[in-house]
Amino acid sequence: MGGLLEGKTVLITGIITDSSIAFHAAACAQEQGAKVIITGIPERLRLIDRIAKRLPQEVPPAIGLDITNEENLSELAEKIRELAPEGVDGVLHSIAMAPKSLMGPDALPFLDAPGADAAKSFEISAWSYASLARAVLPVMNEGGSIVGMDFDPRTAMPFYNWMGVAKAALESVNRYVAREVGAAKKIRSNLVAAGPIKTLAAKAIAGTATDDAKQLNQLNEYWDGASPIGWNVDDPTVVAKSIVTLLSDWLPGTTGSIIYVDGGASHNTWFPDNFMG
Repeated sequence: MGGLLEGKTVLITGIITDSSIAFHAAACAQEQGAKVIITGIPERLRLIDRIAKRLPQEVPPAIGLDITNEENLSELAEKIRELAPEGVDGVLHSIAMAPKSLMGPDALPFLDAPGADAAKSFEISAWSYASLARAVLPVMNEGGSIVGMDFDPRTAMPFYNWMGVAKAALESVNRYVAREVGAAKKIRSNLVAAGPIKTLAAKAIAGTATDDAKQLNQLNEYWDGASPIGWNVDDPTVVAKSIVTLLSDWLPGTTGSIIYVDGGASHNTWFPDNFMG
């Protein structure tokens, strides 16, 4: 019996290190039978190609993609065709950024954040979901799937600040993308709202190198306690498997939605064991 993605080709963005959720999603996709193509920030392609060698199977050299560069976006479909004449069946958008002024314990107070920095965060973290969909649509096969990475923005998370605002915008962008790509090619578009995983992004939220371990441990302790089934920041495969399921044909009626993969913590009010005696 083949894997969930047997015979499919998927495009993975956002690999920065081998701790990246995107890296583990690519590995899981390969294990489920997919041919994987990756992209990377143009100035980091050599590093990303070295990291990609740690995947279970070899992948072609990363396609250079600056998600804010219209020339890169306009060339993306043709570069995908060169590597995958059969087209792609799935795309993972795992791209987000906020300047240090907007996120982390050293960020400016929320009300003092520069508008230009907030606009840049929105462009890279939310608008880019639509721009990537537009760029890949010509080479996406009928009935494919686009998946984006979310972090539940319904509450004002400490240190998350304007990235939380950008993620709220991403959730709205996802709904509109789902309308467009669904009408065009019956393509589904969904987000995975993941719990905290120990990645570079998580460390950026937590703080400096001397503080990040403590902050991440506190976050993990809270999340694990709030989750009815437990949560482990050191286990990205939980999120990767959910991404692969969305990329597969096994959720054919789900689009414009958010799949919470956080151990249930965001939907559970957590109290200490000794609460009320």
